[in-house]
Amino acid sequence: MDTTGKKKTSGTKILRTVICVILCVLAIFPFYTLIINSTLRHADIASGIKFLPGGHFIQNFKNLFDPEKQVVSTFSLFDAFRNSIVITVPATILQIYFGSLTAYALTVYRFKGRDFAWGLIYGIMMIPTQVSIVGLIKVSQLTHLYGTLWPMILPAIAAPTTVYFMKQYMENGLSLEIVEAARIDGCSEFGIFNRIGLPLLKPAMATQAIFAFVASWNNLYTPSILIGAERQLSTLPMYAEAIRSNDKKQDYGQVYTALLCAIIPIIVAYLALSKYIIAGVALGGVKE
Repeated sequence: MDTTGKKKTSGTKILRTVICVILCVLAIFPFYTLIINSTLRHADIASGIKFLPGGHFIQNFKNLFDPEKQVVSTFSLFDAFRNSIVITVPATILQIYFGSLTAYALTVYRFKGRDFAWGLIYGIMMIPTQVSIVGLIKVSQLTHLYGTLWPMILPAIAAPTTVYFMKQYMENGLSLEIVEAARIDGCSEFGIFNRIGLPLLKPAMATQAIFAFVASWNNLYTPSILIGAERQLSTLPMYAEAIRSNDKKQDYGQVYTALLCAIIPIIVAYLALSKYIIAGVALGGVKE
């Protein structure tokens, strides 16, 4: 028997397992530290890294709302949480639906200028947010939306990265024969997309929904510029930044507690959508 080959295979598996465990620990450690620090006092956190939880989480949470101890007084954690929800949920829905609709049109229809439209979307995807923010500010001012939450919601309709991802998925996961069969049966074009296209695209939509939700929820740059002086419209990232940057009254316990509250919706969104990603392994169009 060739025991050398078995030993090499066993050694390779062990090495892969060790690497995966190390990477897993590196990925989980920041979240573990965040949870631990949210249960400690400011002095304990400032003294160094702790690996065991404390008993001050409830007090840290109460301090976020105590007028005498809270670091940020212009707006509350609940206000920031509400504003983040109001921005993120509609923005995610609009981004996924209209991004999928655009990708569907580019995949299913053959029209003049389709390649130009696809190239334009592909090129816009390369433009960073810092370059386009000036135009967004000007448009917001002209439409009297500056200082409101709408400039963080409506632009999600035009998300080139979502269009790019969905188009790549549709080229392999959407059968054009189904579309033609639905047309023969008399289904309208929007009916085909809503009743046939969207169910087949659930795995890709779930993946993009996670990315869109996280990006919108964690967005600090755009709201900080477009909200202006309307501090009551601040989001959770702005709230966490306001706590962290307060030099006169710092409380690391409040900072980590606020950050923990901020990541809970992201975890919930991932757990809710991950099952669609797993189910997508067996999903794909029609078997020939």
